[in-house]
Amino acid sequence: MAYFIAFHGGWLAGAFAIGLAMGWVAVVHRAPRVSGWLTWLLAALAAGLVAAAVTSLIPGRAGYWLELLLVMFVPYLVGCAIGTWLRALVVTRSMRQRSAA
Repeated sequence: MAYFIAFHGGWLAGAFAIGLAMGWVAVVHRAPRVSGWLTWLLAALAAGLVAAAVTSLIPGRAGYWLELLLVMFVPYLVGCAIGTWLRALVVTRSMRQRSAA
């Protein structure tokens, strides 16, 4: 796994950067919420993909791409969380400054 991460380090950093940008934008964008059943369906799909990767159900190149997708999804989600947190921090700080003035 260490070799896998070292070999794809640039791609993982790119996934993190894209997640950071999407997290920053997500606070501003007000889209409709995802329904409850769709959330459960997506969670089941993600669990199925992780199970397929762990059990090596998909062999060869397709299995490698599945594992790469799952490994790249983690820094993307972390970047989204950090970007959202930073944006919320900036917005609340600017609101405090406006109310103090």
